[in-house]
Amino acid sequence: MMLTKESKIRVLENFYAIDYTLFGKPVSKLKAECCNQLIDEYTSIKGAMLSIIIELHKLVNHRPKLINERIDVRELKSRARKYARVSRENAQKLVTSSKGRADIKAELRESIIKSKEKINIEQMVQDKIREKAFRLALDNLLIARTITESENFKIMNEWEGKIIEDAYKILRDSLVEQALMIMDND
Repeated sequence: MMLTKESKIRVLENFYAIDYTLFGKPVSKLKAECCNQLIDEYTSIKGAMLSIIIELHKLVNHRPKLINERIDVRELKSRARKYARVSRENAQKLVTSSKGRADIKAELRESIIKSKEKINIEQMVQDKIREKAFRLALDNLLIARTITESENFKIMNEWEGKIIEDAYKILRDSLVEQALMIMDND
């Protein structure tokens, strides 16, 4: 199945929006001597994740609203900034909810138990909150919008859908981890 023009535009928007969601600006603005290899790895992971999103769009019969106007790079980036802002705001609400706090506490407990060396609890709490917020923001940006714009999202409960979801989660977690390493080195 071929993607519609609107689905292709959505993928391009997401290409830019991922950077705005994680860094607040394009990753190309972060280019620094310390981070070139990290940024290259980040870009590769982002590309792989967008390939999974394309497969997801095909699987669920993605049908966003028709776009009649011409979309250029400036407009794509503008839309990407808007969607990234909304995704970050939604993630912030989720992280500060009682369920979000409970999830973070559970992740902290697990990390503390697994840790064999001395840890800085305060730093670990901040890291877990940031990590959770970024994962939720990406899910909101890439998955929630896909759900609302799809004709057959129930297929995600079937074998192929579960495979795509698992691949997405692995790449999302790797992308967040890579983004955090870039931020720590920038």
